[in-house]
Amino acid sequence: MRLLTLAVAFAVFLVGGVVGFNLLTAGTGETAPATPGCKDEVIAAGSPIPSNVVTINVFNASARSGLANRAQLDLQKNGFRGGQIGNSESATKPRRVAILTNDPNDPRVALVASQFKDKVQYAAPDISVADGIVVVVGDEYRGVKTDATTSTTSDKDITVCVPVVPAVPAA
Repeated sequence: MRLLTLAVAFAVFLVGGVVGFNLLTAGTGETAPATPGCKDEVIAAGSPIPSNVVTINVFNASARSGLANRAQLDLQKNGFRGGQIGNSESATKPRRVAILTNDPNDPRVALVASQFKDKVQYAAPDISVADGIVVVVGDEYRGVKTDATTSTTSDKDITVCVPVVPAVPAA
């Protein structure tokens, strides 16, 4: 009887070892193609631009730790899409807040500028980010208005990156 028990245990061990090894070394199979986080769409002149199609990158030029993160979170509460955050490498060192842009009249820039309690200064971009509006906050930054408008009207055709929500396949 003991011999039979040992034989069965050995067989289970052997089969388990083979199956385990195969699972350990098996590939993951086909991966689904990556879906983009957003797709480009044109907003025609005269159409509304909601805050949820504007990505904001916030950089800290102050000695206050975590200021860019706090500003980013406050802007996200107003519906904006979060972009990059971190310490500023820009030569622009605002006392309060600056937007790095070549076009201060861009309606997206104006919408972002309207969010701040502080008067916004503008400067030419000297740091590179993939997408969005670049905001630099300084030592005297006072925060975001809680009652700021969250949309504006475009005075020209502009291209924005609209978030894509992947469809879940039906079961």
